[in-house]
Amino acid sequence: MLTSSNHSSFGPQLRQAILALEAGQVVGYPSETVWGLAAHAARPGAVQALTLRKGREEGKPIQMSCSDVQAVQAVAHWNAGLEAVAAFWPGPLTVVTAARPTCPPDLAPGGWVGVRVPDHPVIQALLAHCGGLLATTSLNPSGQPAARTVAEARAYALADLLLPDTDQAVYSGSGKTAGVASTVIQLPAEPQQAARILREGGLPFPVLAEALARVGILLVSPT
Repeated sequence: MLTSSNHSSFGPQLRQAILALEAGQVVGYPSETVWGLAAHAARPGAVQALTLRKGREEGKPIQMSCSDVQAVQAVAHWNAGLEAVAAFWPGPLTVVTAARPTCPPDLAPGGWVGVRVPDHPVIQALLAHCGGLLATTSLNPSGQPAARTVAEARAYALADLLLPDTDQAVYSGSGKTAGVASTVIQLPAEPQQAARILREGGLPFPVLAEALARVGILLVSPT
């Protein structure tokens, strides 16, 4: 994990974003799917600020973006379903699953948490500094389309600080925003129950269904 002494290794804009997150502010960032909003889950009031900024319904879960599988294991109960789909991380897959007691309660309503390992160098750089975990959601007012470009992200004006879609101090043009949200699935509470697709997105249904079938879990299509 990076500490404050590592700020000099980042570009100026990323350093500003790290300081903003540490101060409990909301940061807009590019990802490999759509633009996102992030808040530091360990800062008092930060998750509530993120929810209010988006206009999200109270009690509706906010996703946890994780740096890697180890970070996922810190907030979610590891199970056969997660083991089966972990091969698709980092990538455009969000999994709603049973939360561990260590997961912040406001990120696990009803005992469920949504976890994802993003595949974009900017958010991964932020995660590396913030203990591998950030509360995140798509950058858009609730009920509106997610921002797919920096211009759309800027027009929504939801973030205290908006990162650009390129930062040569972190990567050399490799990070792209596809404009398609992550696929969201919910794993069953009991082994004999089926998993469900909550939102179709960047990862195709047949690929996920095949992976879960290998561990005896049926994935139910939304159609």
